[in-house]
Amino acid sequence: MKKFSLILAVLIAPLFAKYSIDLGIVTTPNSFHYKAAEKFKQIVEKRSNGDIVVNIKHSGSVGSETSILQQLQMNALQMGVITAGPIDKFVPSIKAIEFPFIFDSYKKVDEILDGKIGQSILKNFSKANLVGYHFLENGFRNLTNSKRAVHSAKDVKGLKIRVMKSQLQIKIWKLIGANPTPMPWPIYTQLSQHVIDGQENPLAVIYQFKLYEVQKYLSLTRHVYSALVFVGSKDFYNSLPKKYQKLLFEATKEASIYERGLNRKKAQFFLDSLKKKGMIIDEHPDLQSFKEKVKPLRADFKGVAKKYLDEILSK
Repeated sequence: MKKFSLILAVLIAPLFAKYSIDLGIVTTPNSFHYKAAEKFKQIVEKRSNGDIVVNIKHSGSVGSETSILQQLQMNALQMGVITAGPIDKFVPSIKAIEFPFIFDSYKKVDEILDGKIGQSILKNFSKANLVGYHFLENGFRNLTNSKRAVHSAKDVKGLKIRVMKSQLQIKIWKLIGANPTPMPWPIYTQLSQHVIDGQENPLAVIYQFKLYEVQKYLSLTRHVYSALVFVGSKDFYNSLPKKYQKLLFEATKEASIYERGLNRKKAQFFLDSLKKKGMIIDEHPDLQSFKEKVKPLRADFKGVAKKYLDEILSK
């Protein structure tokens, strides 16, 4: 009887909610994206006393991250957890935090993203009819491939590497010497069929999506810190009473801090697990060779993105 009552409560709750949030993510329920979304859902539904119901649309069921952003602009979706890379087409200033090798520690990441620079970037989302709520994370990105060990930038030459749909990411890998190929997530099939040679992602993603089954080599390049962002529809946000606008900011902050903690706590576990799965790992690649290759990238930064980049580099 108790179980039936619980099921009934879950079924009828949305009928009495005043507001409904469809939240889109491209990853599966075992990902940190999902865990953050789930935490957000728990907080919002509890503190709104059921006035707001959150529906998590996971596993790319509502499209790619670019598509989710477009749907947010039209209020076809109300929120999403989105990787920073694809956002740069909508909010150019976010490119500053995607610049390679500007973060050498999580301490500096938190100082920048939770500080004045990060909060200023989030405010720029409004110009794209979006709301930038809070930064969470994928973590530091690393290179994998199925062809050869990569120790220095010269080893990358000619590798067909999947990248996010981001002009900045494409340019980074062209400068390093790869053949960057923009492709929506997931990419396991393309890797297994050798449509592409490799990809770059944080250790959590490499492990959770079992890329070790189709990628032999891993280099801990940590070339870009990959932020995630809780992004919202501005039209939906403006339709809410002020108390619920405040609640969304509070809930995204708490869920983001929770997710970052999970990701960082398990970093060593993911590395150890990938070793056990048989990946050949270069833990100390020649990072200087990569840094030299991407130096010309700074000249491409203009306007507000350059302003933020200069501020970060001066810290």
